[in-house]
Amino acid sequence: MTGMDIDAYLDRIGATRPEKTDYEALRYLQERHLMTVPFETLSFAQREIPSLTDEFIFDKIVRQRRGGGCGELNAGFALLLRSLGFRVTYFGGRVLHNGKNAFRGVHNGHLVLQVELDRSYLVDVGFRWASRKPLVRDERGVQKDEHGEYQLIHTPEGDVEMIHDGVLRWQVETHPRDMDDFEPVMWYFATSPDVHSAGQLWASIVTTTGRVSLFNRLLTRIEGGRRESRLLSDDKEFMTVFESEFGIRLSSVPDLPEAAEGGS
Repeated sequence: MTGMDIDAYLDRIGATRPEKTDYEALRYLQERHLMTVPFETLSFAQREIPSLTDEFIFDKIVRQRRGGGCGELNAGFALLLRSLGFRVTYFGGRVLHNGKNAFRGVHNGHLVLQVELDRSYLVDVGFRWASRKPLVRDERGVQKDEHGEYQLIHTPEGDVEMIHDGVLRWQVETHPRDMDDFEPVMWYFATSPDVHSAGQLWASIVTTTGRVSLFNRLLTRIEGGRRESRLLSDDKEFMTVFESEFGIRLSSVPDLPEAAEGGS
């Protein structure tokens, strides 16, 4: 994609164009993205195979005002950052916790960005437990922000593991990837009967003091440390809430189980 409409993307996330490509600008843009573009797996729930091309990502996030999975959201954010002059690299990895239990996600099932400024920063706008600000890659101690305590562990093999509030969340390799390295995983998530999450819906968006998440029909709101959950059994209520919380208007509700608990 050439000549991306930067102002349209900035308008989508409610941000003004930064004057410099520095840490403060990166932190500001990351926070705005997290608070306006939801993580959502509606495409996978509907068995649609998303593309990771620039044009598709821009159309979905900006024109359609949708969200997406980690690959789509971080690809979109990278597109914006590069258009503004930031130096961005893709890292591939795997998710290691689903919100309830540790597990071993598929290779390249997660995408994290590295942004080069005065130091190397790891940035993630496509994960339900992502930090609100960039994480310093070479910092060995705890890095705190509004979403909790984060620590990056550097393995003997050269990978980086992210621990959030004592939970090992993901692991990434630290050699650059091309975007088409992640395309087969998108196909796998959308089509394989072996994917445990097939046909299920996750959605999550950051709020000023917490986040709102959906797992199938279970809506969970965390604000100021308080957690409240309720089932959205009625389809009309589901569509109303999905639009009001995540900004996405549905014409119908996917066939979802009434999960009483999940990784929300």
